[in-house]
Amino acid sequence: MKFAYLIEPPFNFVNDKGQVKGCDVELAQHVWRELDLGDFEPVETEFAQLLPGVAEGQWKMTTGLFATPEREKLAQFSRPIWALPDGILVKRGNPHQIEGYASASKIPEFKMAVIRDQVQHGTSLDLGFVEDRITIFETYNDAAQSVLEGNLDGYASVGRAHSGFLQQHPEMDLEVVHVQPSEKRPAFGSFAFNRDDAEFKQAVDEVLENYLGSDAHRQMMANYGFDDSEIDLLLAG
Repeated sequence: MKFAYLIEPPFNFVNDKGQVKGCDVELAQHVWRELDLGDFEPVETEFAQLLPGVAEGQWKMTTGLFATPEREKLAQFSRPIWALPDGILVKRGNPHQIEGYASASKIPEFKMAVIRDQVQHGTSLDLGFVEDRITIFETYNDAAQSVLEGNLDGYASVGRAHSGFLQQHPEMDLEVVHVQPSEKRPAFGSFAFNRDDAEFKQAVDEVLENYLGSDAHRQMMANYGFDDSEIDLLLAG
């Protein structure tokens, strides 16, 4: 029973003992235990392979993703497991003094990094960027490194992913500009399944319904930097 993930703390990462950790991993492990699915086997992959892999049966479930109409052509999705605003990773001190996508797009020399097939690519285009000012990467680390080295000026992703990365790498000369709800509302992420696996999706949703918002869930998420207001936002959605 395989669970596909990518390195993107605090959702998924490998600790110094070689263990796969993160809030998505722990939540998936809770589901596995509750449904008595046997051995839990996390499989690291690249973002662009998550949905094709679940569609082809390479793994049973993926880490949390935004459930866009385009993605729903390849997979079906659980009830939301987190609600998060975007963030733009920049050099410490925010040298261009950006406030979000739109202000960054108005600076002609500002170039943005995104991950292939993530929704922040489309958001960047919708809010003023053109394709020749966007560079696509396959992994989080490569995109972050491009900003650190000064090759690009910002990296658009989920703000919480950036915060989790910087908690693990406080020595890096980087910071996060959090995108305000007035520019882009927080988006909801969900586990993804094969489109033909409706019975499994229903079973997972039932486990999530009973667990999300519980004291145990709130404590688990707090271990990864989430506060009650972020959990309440998920439940309200």
